[in-house]
Amino acid sequence: MAEFKIGRLDGQPPRIRNVPIAVTPEGFWCCPSQAALQKTAKSPNQQGRPRGGASPAPSKASSVQRAPTISSEKRAQFTPTRSRTNSDEQICPPADAIAAPDPPKVAPAPAHEKRPKQHKISVGFGQLDSSDLKVVLYGKEGVAVKMIVHKNILAENSTFFADRISRQSPVSCIEVPDCEDVEIYVETVGLMYCKDVKQRLIRQNVPRVLRILKVAESLGFRACIMSCLDYLEAVPWVGDEEENVVTSIRQLHDEDHRADPLLKRVTSDVLTNPPNDTLAHIIDLVLKSSEDRGRREMKSLVLKLFKENNSICTTNGSSADSCVTTLYSCFQNCLDSLLALFRQASDPEVLAEQSSDDKEQMFRKITLEADNLLWLAEILSDRHAADELTVIWASQGELAELHPKIPVMHRHLVSCVSARLLVAVGKGEALPSKETRRRLLDVWLQPLMDDYRWLQHGCRWFDRTVVEDGVGQTILTLPLEDQQAVLLAWLGRFLKVGDGCPNLQRAFEVWWRRTFVRPYAEQPGSSSGRH
Repeated sequence: MAEFKIGRLDGQPPRIRNVPIAVTPEGFWCCPSQAALQKTAKSPNQQGRPRGGASPAPSKASSVQRAPTISSEKRAQFTPTRSRTNSDEQICPPADAIAAPDPPKVAPAPAHEKRPKQHKISVGFGQLDSSDLKVVLYGKEGVAVKMIVHKNILAENSTFFADRISRQSPVSCIEVPDCEDVEIYVETVGLMYCKDVKQRLIRQNVPRVLRILKVAESLGFRACIMSCLDYLEAVPWVGDEEENVVTSIRQLHDEDHRADPLLKRVTSDVLTNPPNDTLAHIIDLVLKSSEDRGRREMKSLVLKLFKENNSICTTNGSSADSCVTTLYSCFQNCLDSLLALFRQASDPEVLAEQSSDDKEQMFRKITLEADNLLWLAEILSDRHAADELTVIWASQGELAELHPKIPVMHRHLVSCVSARLLVAVGKGEALPSKETRRRLLDVWLQPLMDDYRWLQHGCRWFDRTVVEDGVGQTILTLPLEDQQAVLLAWLGRFLKVGDGCPNLQRAFEVWWRRTFVRPYAEQPGSSSGRH
């Protein structure tokens, strides 16, 4: 049976401390965390125990867990065990006498070193009686860990230790000052005693493997590096793990390019798979879909992704120009299709020859194409790339003339396109010329007012406040004479239908002050002109 002893190296009587050494689910010994060590050091009732008295029975909450070390001869797997604490020693029997090697020997480091508030731990690997090297790690907040190891194992697996051993031969102790991650450093050295490192990583999580990878690279532990890369290549990345993995991999000194498969998960060869071709294909698939639920959900998703990534269509360069060109090309194709459908649906002779099923199919196509136009207008407006789109839409006189001939339940989405572009102009998302702005209002404001009642009650997502503010602000960007012409035409309609028309009273107030109040206030005889 292997023994696990705690004692004073200076020859003084031992004082037993219940040090919280953790054992991972797969049996790894883990160095106590900084907080745990500090908590242990500050608990006076745990510092001293009577030499002759028996310690209390271990409980589930306070028992100390130990893991046997890896034998340098067998290199078998770790097996977690539970220790018993008495006055002088802790005995940690292995779970399997064949598979489990001798456990580590833990003892406080020499007390004569003058390091303030330093907490010292000693851990051994393999057969302690054949160990020939000590590695001392000095971590943060006074944590010092002495590892009792074997030169041949470390030199065989680590270029760092091989170099230190060869340069300082004969060497009995290697110190590692300012160790950033003592816990992982000890665990990584323990992996040098494992026959199958990859198998030991299976139950670890991504953040811990990244920490092991960082230490393994600093030690030149090639087998561990390769196992970590294989693990990261196969395991899913969740949440922020992707960014952390990519950052860590790009910081590696990877001469053999073993990290390339990992980066393939987040990057592609733009020469063989141009992103704009893929984007055009996605948009084309969405536009041609006729399944309501899939079409609606994917439009919402793609629109959200466009909004989250402003660089898709706003970054300078040929890639951004190609993206905008793709969207405009799709818009023009949908517009041509919609105009052809409007011509058919407004022709009495064509309607007379069609069956009820054909008519229903035609009107459904009108709805789908109008919905496509609205979706593309939303993307371009949100990307501040709708200047040319307002020019195209303002020139659709024939479409606006045919608009009243189509049932409102099928044509109302066309008015939504007009409303979205007017909102874009009113918010400054599009900056067309004043001629384009006036033409846009002349062509599409009347159809919008015709469909306004239906939009309020037939579209759950229609935001009346936003639309009215956008239309009003667009009107107020025109010359004062044009503002008057548009607002007086609106006033006549508003006095007839009331709530069935956009409420542009705020724009009307601004125009009123510009027309009647400001000229009077600026006259030479007014109070504002007196000194």
